[in-house]
Amino acid sequence: MNFRSMEEFWPFYMNQHSKPATRRWHFVGTLCSILCLVYSVFFNWRCLIFVPLFGYCLAWYSHFFVERNVPATFGHPFWSLLCDWKMFGLMLTGKMDREIKRLGKRPILQAY
Repeated sequence: MNFRSMEEFWPFYMNQHSKPATRRWHFVGTLCSILCLVYSVFFNWRCLIFVPLFGYCLAWYSHFFVERNVPATFGHPFWSLLCDWKMFGLMLTGKMDREIKRLGKRPILQAY
Protein backbone atom coordinates (compact mmCIF):
# COMPACT_ATOMS: atom_id res chain seq x y z
CA MET A 1 0.00 0.00 0.00
CA ASN A 2 1.19 3.48 -0.81
CA PHE A 3 0.10 6.24 1.52
CA ARG A 4 0.31 9.86 0.43
CA SER A 5 -0.28 11.47 3.82
CA MET A 6 -0.32 10.79 7.50
CA GLU A 7 -4.11 11.16 7.45
CA GLU A 8 -4.28 8.24 5.03
CA PHE A 9 -1.84 6.16 7.03
CA TRP A 10 -3.27 6.85 10.50
CA PRO A 11 -6.33 4.49 10.30
CA PHE A 12 -4.07 1.68 9.03
CA TYR A 13 -1.58 2.38 11.83
CA MET A 14 -4.30 2.30 14.46
CA ASN A 15 -5.60 -0.98 13.05
CA GLN A 16 -2.11 -2.41 13.61
CA HIS A 17 -2.32 -1.19 17.24
CA SER A 18 -5.80 -2.41 18.10
CA LYS A 19 -4.97 -3.85 21.53
CA PRO A 20 -4.49 -1.52 24.49
CA ALA A 21 -1.43 -3.51 25.62
CA THR A 22 0.25 -2.87 22.27
CA ARG A 23 -0.29 0.85 22.65
CA ARG A 24 1.01 0.75 26.23
CA TRP A 25 4.21 -1.00 25.13
CA HIS A 26 4.67 1.68 22.48
CA PHE A 27 4.11 4.40 25.05
CA VAL A 28 6.72 2.90 27.39
CA GLY A 29 9.19 2.46 24.51
CA THR A 30 8.78 6.05 23.37
CA LEU A 31 9.06 7.37 26.91
CA CYS A 32 12.22 5.31 27.54
CA SER A 33 13.68 6.63 24.28
CA ILE A 34 12.99 10.22 25.30
CA LEU A 35 14.55 9.70 28.73
CA CYS A 36 17.57 8.00 27.19
CA LEU A 37 17.97 10.87 24.73
CA VAL A 38 17.91 13.41 27.55
CA TYR A 39 20.44 11.37 29.52
CA SER A 40 22.67 11.10 26.44
CA VAL A 41 22.60 14.82 25.78
CA PHE A 42 23.45 15.81 29.35
CA PHE A 43 25.61 12.97 30.67
CA ASN A 44 26.95 10.46 28.16
CA TRP A 45 26.59 10.81 24.38
CA ARG A 46 27.53 7.13 23.93
CA CYS A 47 24.12 6.18 25.26
CA LEU A 48 22.55 7.55 22.06
CA ILE A 49 22.70 4.01 20.67
CA PHE A 50 20.02 3.03 23.18
CA VAL A 51 17.51 5.65 22.03
CA PRO A 52 16.21 3.68 19.02
CA LEU A 53 16.84 0.34 20.73
CA PHE A 54 14.46 1.11 23.59
CA GLY A 55 11.75 2.42 21.31
CA TYR A 56 11.88 -0.26 18.65
CA CYS A 57 12.53 -3.26 20.88
CA LEU A 58 9.59 -2.58 23.15
CA ALA A 59 7.29 -1.68 20.26
CA TRP A 60 8.28 -4.72 18.22
CA TYR A 61 7.84 -6.96 21.26
CA SER A 62 4.24 -5.77 21.44
CA HIS A 63 3.63 -6.56 17.78
CA PHE A 64 5.14 -10.03 17.86
CA PHE A 65 3.81 -11.20 21.23
CA VAL A 66 0.72 -9.08 22.01
CA GLU A 67 -0.81 -7.92 18.73
CA ARG A 68 0.65 -10.85 16.74
CA ASN A 69 1.21 -8.87 13.57
CA VAL A 70 4.11 -7.39 11.64
CA PRO A 71 5.18 -3.90 12.75
CA ALA A 72 4.08 -1.18 10.34
CA THR A 73 7.65 0.16 10.60
CA PHE A 74 8.86 -2.61 8.33
CA GLY A 75 6.86 -1.32 5.38
CA HIS A 76 6.40 2.33 6.25
CA PRO A 77 9.17 3.54 8.59
CA PHE A 78 8.61 7.30 8.18
CA TRP A 79 4.83 7.26 8.56
CA SER A 80 5.10 4.81 11.47
CA LEU A 81 7.47 7.05 13.36
CA LEU A 82 5.21 10.07 12.91
CA CYS A 83 2.14 8.10 13.95
CA ASP A 84 3.96 6.68 16.97
CA TRP A 85 4.61 10.23 18.16
CA LYS A 86 0.98 11.16 17.50
CA MET A 87 -0.23 8.12 19.45
CA PHE A 88 2.18 8.97 22.29
CA GLY A 89 0.81 12.51 22.43
CA LEU A 90 -2.80 11.33 22.42
CA MET A 91 -2.07 8.86 25.20
CA LEU A 92 -0.16 11.45 27.21
CA THR A 93 -3.06 13.90 27.01
CA GLY A 94 -5.78 11.29 27.63
CA LYS A 95 -7.33 11.66 24.16
CA MET A 96 -6.60 8.17 22.83
CA ASP A 97 -10.04 6.74 23.67
CA ARG A 98 -11.71 9.61 21.84
CA GLU A 99 -9.54 8.94 18.78
CA ILE A 100 -10.32 5.21 18.85
CA LYS A 101 -14.02 6.06 19.00
CA ARG A 102 -13.63 8.54 16.14
CA LEU A 103 -12.06 5.81 14.03
CA GLY A 104 -15.00 3.53 14.74
CA LYS A 105 -13.34 1.30 17.28
CA ARG A 106 -14.74 0.55 20.71
CA PRO A 107 -13.01 2.72 23.32
CA ILE A 108 -11.28 0.88 26.12
CA LEU A 109 -10.30 2.55 29.36
CA GLN A 110 -6.54 2.74 29.60
CA ALA A 111 -4.51 3.24 32.74
CA TYR A 112 -1.10 4.76 32.19
